[in-house]
Amino acid sequence: MKCSDDSPLPRVGVIGLGSMGRNHARIYHEMSAVRLVAVADINEEASNAVATRFNAIPYTNYMTMVDKEKLDIVSIAVPTGLHGEVAAKVIDCGVNLLIEKPLASSVREGERIIRRAEKRNVRLGVGHVERFNPVIMAMKQRMDEGFLGRVFQIIIRRAGPFPERIKDTGVILDLAIHDTDLMHYLIGSEIRRISSESGQFIHDRYEDTAVSLLSFVNGVIGVLVENWISPTKVRDITVNGENGTLCADLLTQDLFFYENNYTESKWESLAAFRGVSEGNMTRFHLPRHEPLRRELESFVAAVACHEPFAVEGRDGLRALKTVQRLLLVSQASKNRTKKTETDKGE
Repeated sequence: MKCSDDSPLPRVGVIGLGSMGRNHARIYHEMSAVRLVAVADINEEASNAVATRFNAIPYTNYMTMVDKEKLDIVSIAVPTGLHGEVAAKVIDCGVNLLIEKPLASSVREGERIIRRAEKRNVRLGVGHVERFNPVIMAMKQRMDEGFLGRVFQIIIRRAGPFPERIKDTGVILDLAIHDTDLMHYLIGSEIRRISSESGQFIHDRYEDTAVSLLSFVNGVIGVLVENWISPTKVRDITVNGENGTLCADLLTQDLFFYENNYTESKWESLAAFRGVSEGNMTRFHLPRHEPLRRELESFVAAVACHEPFAVEGRDGLRALKTVQRLLLVSQASKNRTKKTETDKGE
């Protein structure tokens, strides 16, 4: 997006050309509102291949690219452990940046990135791409309008086969960070208490399955189910409220509403109880789009036209703080289990 006809197209670069970085490059190349100038990856073959395909200049040294190309926006899609180092260089050059989630590998590092960006007055976005999924946007709109009435419970499942490309983290930091952010976004309340249990069955270093319970200040109970041990890919959200249930499939971008039909029981033994029964089911028609494309378009507009962006640095930091709490309580639970087993064996 150009905010005036005489303004030049923003110059864009991508650092890190794994699966996400390649998609960033593809979308920037297809966008009419920006010019993809350069891409960088330490793998020269990957850098050359992406640059050739999308008519960009290849680099194996991202610092050289940022110094030389006078970029307006950079997407950072490197491994999480490198976010702090790469972000610092980009910020120090005065370049606006979108960092793929998570914001950083630790809360302290995330806070340093945010302070640095604020000091240099550059825009910092975090790539929580599910915020831009049309089914999430539609669910949020209906919840804000009071469609469900009082919300009681939210359940999010994110499961699938083990991804060989993920080497530096487990499901809590890689998957649950999406869903803790979505819970905050959809419910609009802070977390009061959390608990979490995790297991390590396939991954050689990190947890590959986790189930977490989140209690929110407004009374909503949240459940997260994350794993890399399922042969089928699942991405769904169920929100239960007094008027019924909203069910969203993030993969197919389908949204359903199952209406509560409050009835009096005719069974004499249950006559004192008033419950719910099945009511009408509605499937909403939603315009489908690629969430990553909408995310990048939104960030470009935020930079070019000084517009708000849905996931600023502090939103990413809040999600990071939550998953760090989940990691701590999960590890504490493991330690208690080990101690109990040791005590029994003595």
